[in-house]
Amino acid sequence: MIDSHHHLWSYSAGEYPWIPPGSPLANDHLLTELEQATASAGVDATVVVQARQVVEESHRLLSLADRSELIAGVVGWVPLVDENVAEPLARLAAHDKFKGVRHVLQDEPDDYFLRDDFHRGLSLLPDLDLRYDLLVYQNQLPASIRLVDRQPDLGIIIDHIAKPRILKGRIDPAWKAGMTELAKRENILGVKISGMVTEVSDPEIDEDTLRAYFEETLRIFGVDRLMFGTDWPVCLLRVDSCQTWTEMFRRFTASLSSDEKAAVGHDNAARIYGL
Repeated sequence: MIDSHHHLWSYSAGEYPWIPPGSPLANDHLLTELEQATASAGVDATVVVQARQVVEESHRLLSLADRSELIAGVVGWVPLVDENVAEPLARLAAHDKFKGVRHVLQDEPDDYFLRDDFHRGLSLLPDLDLRYDLLVYQNQLPASIRLVDRQPDLGIIIDHIAKPRILKGRIDPAWKAGMTELAKRENILGVKISGMVTEVSDPEIDEDTLRAYFEETLRIFGVDRLMFGTDWPVCLLRVDSCQTWTEMFRRFTASLSSDEKAAVGHDNAARIYGL
């Protein structure tokens, strides 16, 4: 299996203000911890994704990837709105493990999605064979559709099935409508089955509801655009281990054919990210 989405960090409250103090996230999560988590979960390769919005984060993740055969790809951060972003972006793209860029759009207002300077930066990615990871909440799907339509040549990957507000026993109709519309865009390369447990609003996680979201995402996007991800260590806010989520994912896919399981568990991530 390929884990298409996880993070690494040396914890400090100043650099990671979004991490709840005293939570399982408020610790170092680096190569040793990654190796332990992936070994228990049966993961063979990973894509590490930025968790800080500084260029140094991208270089640091690449340095960790250089030290680990486990890490097959890096999705980093650059200041896409900066008129001089082309130079640092080209330096990063020269590294064979640098596969994409992400900006934390979930924290931005809707008008940010259509900023001309942001789109100037996005337009540089296709020529460098880089993808863009789209991190949004469900309520930002209309703005996301407008963003995607302005960048038809840019390969885009949706993180965490667009972070619906998950409530037991229901599929949110606005999420379903937005995702159905996004799926019509050919430049939506993939959707990560990740980050779902932390979007559960109920006190307890209902596996049947998460399975229903998986099955709906599969129906909307098809088996060739789904990819497995753990969102480790963030998933530890709601489950006790990377292995727990991975086993849940395997139960979701139990009825798929062997070829379909391989696609969602491994092949799609390798193809979409060019690992």
